[in-house]
Amino acid sequence: MYLLGEQSAPVDALINRLQTLPAQWLQGLEPCGLEIEVEATEDLLGQLPSDQLFLLNEGVISGSIAGRALFYWQEGDLIGLQRGEAWMDCRLSSDGALRLLPYRRRDLFQHLYAEPARAEQFLEYLLGHTAILAHAVAELKPREFRSTNGFKRVEAGEILIQQGDAADHVFVIIDGHAEAFVDGQKVGEVPKDEIFGAMAVFTREPRNATVIAREPSTIMLIPGDQFLSMTRSNPKIAHSLIESMARRIGQLNRQITQLTSTNG
Repeated sequence: MYLLGEQSAPVDALINRLQTLPAQWLQGLEPCGLEIEVEATEDLLGQLPSDQLFLLNEGVISGSIAGRALFYWQEGDLIGLQRGEAWMDCRLSSDGALRLLPYRRRDLFQHLYAEPARAEQFLEYLLGHTAILAHAVAELKPREFRSTNGFKRVEAGEILIQQGDAADHVFVIIDGHAEAFVDGQKVGEVPKDEIFGAMAVFTREPRNATVIAREPSTIMLIPGDQFLSMTRSNPKIAHSLIESMARRIGQLNRQITQLTSTNG
């Protein structure tokens, strides 16, 4: 079972290796019937006996989950392992004719485990497909929220962002606390896990506030371009940023209310 789409060279080599294995560990086991020819079909497993597995001798089989085409099998692969509740939403289909050699499921597994070398090959086959899926997940999963620049330890009183400077990084307080100032006036707190410095990166304008560490802190630095890319690919980061901005807007509203009350 291989994922649709272009694969890396190591994955291609693994696929070629896996396709040679079934024929090797089926040597010495008699098929339970003659080769089956199947025309193009939208539901291959619905046409095949559930107590049999099949060596695909000719053709290509597509697999879909929840109606989305994801997998394919080709000549040399073992067909029919995808049975049971875990695969209820999996459908196998083919756009062309297929030639399948049937083996009784029970006899095939007895044959495999009667010889340690064959059992090892079967395990290699299963683990190989697991590795292919793991590579696919690694490629599709959005990259984690990590900085290529790493972390910085700062002391209390150290300036993290200077008002008026160019915005080339976004920051996250991993441990510690900071305060934000505009024209020397304190306008808010920057607590642990807070994303700050993002607004100027988005607008490409100079920093509109100064941020100073209130206590010894550990800061993560994320290059601006990398951060923008991550917000497009990782909804969690965008959600965290929106929460952060909402808190700051709330702080500013409270300050405006207090100033209005004082002046009134």
